[in-house]
Amino acid sequence: MTEDRDRFDEGRPVRLVVIDPQRIFADPGSDWASPFFPAAMERIRELAAHVGPERTLVTRWLPTADRATAWGDYFRAWPFADVSASDPLYALVDEARGLSAHPTIDEPTFGKWGAQLAAAVGPDAHLLLAGVSTDCCVITTALAAADAGMRATVVRDACAASTAENGRAALHVMGLFPPQIALADAAEVIGS
Repeated sequence: MTEDRDRFDEGRPVRLVVIDPQRIFADPGSDWASPFFPAAMERIRELAAHVGPERTLVTRWLPTADRATAWGDYFRAWPFADVSASDPLYALVDEARGLSAHPTIDEPTFGKWGAQLAAAVGPDAHLLLAGVSTDCCVITTALAAADAGMRATVVRDACAASTAENGRAALHVMGLFPPQIALADAAEVIGS
């Protein structure tokens, strides 16, 4: 963590990005529920309290992609998720409400890095990435942000994977991208 601590001390603004803390990923009855969501959400709340609501951003994945693309095949494979974006499945979990002073950043893509998130964090920010799922939306956000030249720390214990094995694999892959992507635990981030 010494390297990460040094990176935080460079005077860059830190932004916590909480990726998709939605009921569809938390509800045990959902096909996409992560068994690690409750523990990750505890760490997310600690991180958000540490950085504050002005420096915390929350994203949501919404089912609004064009069905004429490969997303059509995706929704045919997962018909339970092919409902209106206003369906309660896509609402934030209660524990995520109030984490941010900003409106949610809603995207129809796995990765949340794009024009909205880039504008919200600014060009010089150091991103703290947390949320669900480590092996889908977190990894795609981290890699796209790295490609855009951002510095990011993926907070391992504040991420919820689909399975333990998939989570380890995703963290391994993201760990291959220093110095753009670093890995740390919430206690290390808060302690730095």
